[in-house]
Amino acid sequence: MPITGVYFIPSNPNAATALQLVTERLRAAFPNEELTPIGRWGLEQKLLRDTPGLLPSSNSNKKPPNPRYMQFLSLTHYPTHGFIYTSEPEKPVPAPNQTQNQNAAGTPGPVNAIAPDHSPSPPMVMTTVPPSSYGTLFQHFTYACQPFWAHRLTLAVPNGIVYEVGDFRVRLGDVRQTFPTARMRGTVIEIEWRGPSVVETIPVDREDGSFGAGVGGDADVEAAGIDFASSAIEESDIDAEYAATASLIREFWGRLGVEAREAILIPNVGMEVKERLRRWKKAGSGVDARADTSVDGAGSMVSERTEEDPDPWSGADVARQFMEVLRFNR
Repeated sequence: MPITGVYFIPSNPNAATALQLVTERLRAAFPNEELTPIGRWGLEQKLLRDTPGLLPSSNSNKKPPNPRYMQFLSLTHYPTHGFIYTSEPEKPVPAPNQTQNQNAAGTPGPVNAIAPDHSPSPPMVMTTVPPSSYGTLFQHFTYACQPFWAHRLTLAVPNGIVYEVGDFRVRLGDVRQTFPTARMRGTVIEIEWRGPSVVETIPVDREDGSFGAGVGGDADVEAAGIDFASSAIEESDIDAEYAATASLIREFWGRLGVEAREAILIPNVGMEVKERLRRWKKAGSGVDARADTSVDGAGSMVSERTEEDPDPWSGADVARQFMEVLRFNR
């Protein structure tokens, strides 16, 4: 799974997007690179929100529930599966005991005040599904589950451009809103690190429990000077790799001199890579880890490996990054 960063530059509905500007800045910042398009790419994102989160609370003294979201994302450079990112249900708050009630009674508060909420946002669950099930699931939630989920937004990059710039692969394109009304939203840029990487050398586990080549498939392990053994890689190495590569991506973007919304080291990035490393280490010690598909024991990544999709976790990082920057009027 390559390490990436995603940037978004918003635009006004009737104004030109920053696509041409970013392309010109790329040519100016890297004059020695032959900036020729090497391909096309696209995405589609659909955002749903739970209907209780859209309704005002009937009790003014009670804080309305935190809204839950469900995002569907498809990327043309990960054609073997689509991504679904869903808010986990909030855990019920335990009732206060008698001592807490007495303390609360002794400290009067303002009338009709809403108690401050110090609880963190509900965690998200990432799921990947085959393309044949992706559209069916979306139709299920928009029709059969319509009383509980409301389709809020659909965004698309219909005809993005891909460039190779040194050790980076750059995907950029204009983001168009297609639902509920058609309008231009801005320009999105994905910057993918293609240089030597510890993450790319961690092999993909097969259905039979064996491990094949790394996700990238073209990583030159010997040239990178990386010891290709599970005992030589620790989770701290992965964290350091993500931090170092994030600095390289930010340096690359900084050379363009364009302000944008950034998503790189966001929550849960790298979770699937660490889980693959754990399975690799277990297999090296003789433990069968084929059924172990959860992340951190919390089941925050749910997928099923198939012959058509041997690595259903690939692309989870960049999917999270796209979903982070493309959050409009939720």
